[in-house]
Amino acid sequence: MSRREDLVTALTRGFEPAHLDVIDESSMHSKGEESHFKVVVVSASFAGLSPVKRHRLVNQAAEAVFADGLHALSIFAKTPDEWDASTDKAPMASPACLGGSKRDHAAS
Repeated sequence: MSRREDLVTALTRGFEPAHLDVIDESSMHSKGEESHFKVVVVSASFAGLSPVKRHRLVNQAAEAVFADGLHALSIFAKTPDEWDASTDKAPMASPACLGGSKRDHAAS
C-alpha cells in the first residue's frame, strides 16, 4: 500500500470521519517520496477537545506511517458542526518545508 492509503486506513479506523481528505503535498518538498501530506479530518471524536489534543490524536493514529517514512503532516481536525459552519472548505496553503532528512527526524 502507498503511504496515502496507509493514512486513509489509519485515520478512518481511528476517527470514523464524516469527511476525510488526504492530500499528497510531497511534490512541494521531495520528488515522489510520499513524505508530506495535508489531512482534513472531520469527526465527532474531536468534540470538546482543544486543537492541540486533536492534533496529538491524529499524529498518534498516523504513528505507523511516520515510522514508515512520513516526514510531515499538516492537520485540519474539525467536528461535524465546525465543518458545517465553515464557509471555506479548502484549508489554507501548507507551510514551506524547513528541510531536514529522514535521518534527522529518526534521531529526534
